[in-house]
Amino acid sequence: MDKQQKRALKKASHHLKPVVRIGQHGLSEGVINETKLSLNVHELIKVHIHDGQREDRIAMGEALAKACDAELVHQIGKNFVFFRKRDREG
Repeated sequence: MDKQQKRALKKASHHLKPVVRIGQHGLSEGVINETKLSLNVHELIKVHIHDGQREDRIAMGEALAKACDAELVHQIGKNFVFFRKRDREG
């Protein structure tokens, strides 16, 4: 993904509300599955990671992106923006 694409996705994500929230139980299988489902439907989503220190949240965001085969587009505070091209099959 080049800088221009990333900039366009950041702009498109500005008005989005978080569709997945990660709390005290951290990155569970249920959170990963919910994120995958949301990415299948929307392609571009915002995730709120509530708990942990800044470094822990960043690591959790990167781990979630890897687990969902998605790209971490942007992170500001506790909100992370993920993008994954929707499968066009079916």
